[in-house]
Amino acid sequence: MVYSHDLRKKALNYIENGGSMVTASEVFGVTVRTLTNWIKREKQGCLAPKKRRQSPSKIDSEKLKLYIKQTPDAYLREIAEAFGVTIAAVFYACKRLKITLKKRHPSTRKEMRISERNLGKS
Repeated sequence: MVYSHDLRKKALNYIENGGSMVTASEVFGVTVRTLTNWIKREKQGCLAPKKRRQSPSKIDSEKLKLYIKQTPDAYLREIAEAFGVTIAAVFYACKRLKITLKKRHPSTRKEMRISERNLGKS
């Protein structure tokens, strides 16, 4: 959770004016550990929240969409080989882009199982 710069200043001013860490924690709704971190960051000269780094994805989203559009029947393993990544990387990239790669409709699979059972009984 990111706390506003204003809340951070208010909490630190409260502590500087004689308030304890525990009461400041209760008053401002943050943990004592968070207040300790803010005090350390204030001494360093930067009280602003840290920027979160987003890790780059292994597969370019646009290239993946284009590849799947050109080869809609490709299996995950084939896509992984084309991009030089693991099957799991392709799976999660497709999941992130809300792309499904199912090869058979679920009702078809169910009908096949039923017919296989019926064949086994005769």
